[in-house]
Amino acid sequence: MRIVIAIGGNAIIAEDERGTWAEQQANAAAVARDLVELKRAGHELVLTHGNGPQVGALYTQHTRSASDVPQLPFDALVAMTQGQLGYLMQTAIEDVDPEVATATVLTRVRVDAHDPSFSRPSKPIGRFYDDEQSARDAAGGLAVAPDGGRGWRAVVASPGPREIVEFEQIRALARQGVLVIAAGGGGIPVVRSHGCLGGVEAVIDKDRSSAALALAVGADMLVMLTGVERVALDFGTRWQRDMAKLTVSDAQQLLAAGEFPAGSMGPKVESAIRFVTGAGSAAVVTCAERLVAAVDGVAGTRVVADAEGPSATAWASAAAEAA
Repeated sequence: MRIVIAIGGNAIIAEDERGTWAEQQANAAAVARDLVELKRAGHELVLTHGNGPQVGALYTQHTRSASDVPQLPFDALVAMTQGQLGYLMQTAIEDVDPEVATATVLTRVRVDAHDPSFSRPSKPIGRFYDDEQSARDAAGGLAVAPDGGRGWRAVVASPGPREIVEFEQIRALARQGVLVIAAGGGGIPVVRSHGCLGGVEAVIDKDRSSAALALAVGADMLVMLTGVERVALDFGTRWQRDMAKLTVSDAQQLLAAGEFPAGSMGPKVESAIRFVTGAGSAAVVTCAERLVAAVDGVAGTRVVADAEGPSATAWASAAAEAA
């Protein structure tokens, strides 16, 4: 299968870590082992990644050194983190198996210059702060907002992806057996003006870009990694139900009802719906530790076409298999 796998920037820098290079290397190594296992099983892989902690740290470095070094726009910072994290992941993968060919593709993603998100920043970047004032003090003029009950972070514009500019190059490399790292940080945000592409100040959501990329390269599966093994209904309550399968219709209704918040599971469910609707193939949400099992169909939450329903909890699915 051709699989697009999206890992979060927080998978490379955990919330309780400072983000040292050694910490990032250790976290990348854990992901790399599973990627190599999937590659050895014969799958074509395209890896995408978030960059929230990394681009936030880079922005902070630029802000604090502004009197000595000219600041760069966010499209340039995203490009820099694509190179940084691509190099990190290529090294980690080749440390596990030097025979696995890898390539990082600096990927531009076209957005709409009139996207309403430019006037309503919502994409969290950088580290968490305990209170609003601390976040504002560190944000260098950016807006701040609470992030999933875990603290306050700086937020930037996050327009929706319209086109993966380099999708043909990415697809060609994947067909040749190269493990491609692409659309990092959601892609370098660009708009078309007078026939040319130019960067804009934004950070695109990596799950939405991953769905767009998966459709563009003809992927058979989209896997989005997060901090939990399965999508849950009534998350964090005594009624919580971990889902093994969600049909597109059920996922759409639950998303519209607010079951999946915009700051956490919402973009993943939305992206899964987009991919399944466009490709007719399954999208999977799971944690990094269960990646291989999820691809094999025994872990994670699979979002599927209605014809492959009904939706099922993990408990009901396990009971049915046992019977």
